Amino acid sequence: MKTADHKIYLASKSPRRRELLRQIGIDFELLLLRSDGPRGADVTEEVLAGESALDYVARVSNEKAAFAWDLVRRRHLTPRPVLAADTTVTIDGVILGKPADRAEAVAMLQQLSGRTHQVLTSIAVHYKDFAEQRTQVSQVRFGALTPAAIAAYCATPEPYDKAGGYGIQGSAALFVEHIEGSHSGIMGLPLYETAQLLRLAGLPLP
Repeated sequence: MKTADHKIYLASKSPRRRELLRQIGIDFELLLLRSDGPRGADVTEEVLAGESALDYVARVSNEKAAFAWDLVRRRHLTPRPVLAADTTVTIDGVILGKPADRAEAVAMLQQLSGRTHQVLTSIAVHYKDFAEQRTQVSQVRFGALTPAAIAAYCATPEPYDKAGGYGIQGSAALFVEHIEGSHSGIMGLPLYETAQLLRLAGLPLP
């Protein structure tokens, strides 16, 4: 399968995913999905009853990619592979989403302090009759966090648009004692798996 050109559509608002794609030289055009508004989100990110973290991220990334590819067809856009992703944090089997406020961000960091949690990022690529998904799971251990460190971090904008209430690419890197897995996956886009899927979809990558 060959692509129409060497670009992809990125169905994500995340600036971190944009930075990571640029890092490996992938040219992209944004194809943003609606996350709120009078008509609601194009793809809901609510966790279904009894849904595991692994099933959750796989479902959401696939639904985002499918919706975005449908937009390409309905809008008669240049056909290109569509990349979508979803990241979540889990500890003790509980999914930690994006904190709604300071109190929730503080509670999340207190829960992660001195313990190992999991960061799951699922990516999905849809293009014509191609539709595949991969999920990367990393183990992240935080050192013990003082109340002052948590308060200082939660006084910044960083925790509030990130699953688990932190971003490893920001000052929360100071919290991380050990990781096992993919640093780019923890940031929100596992580059090895991303390149694998885009090659399969026909993008000419080395």
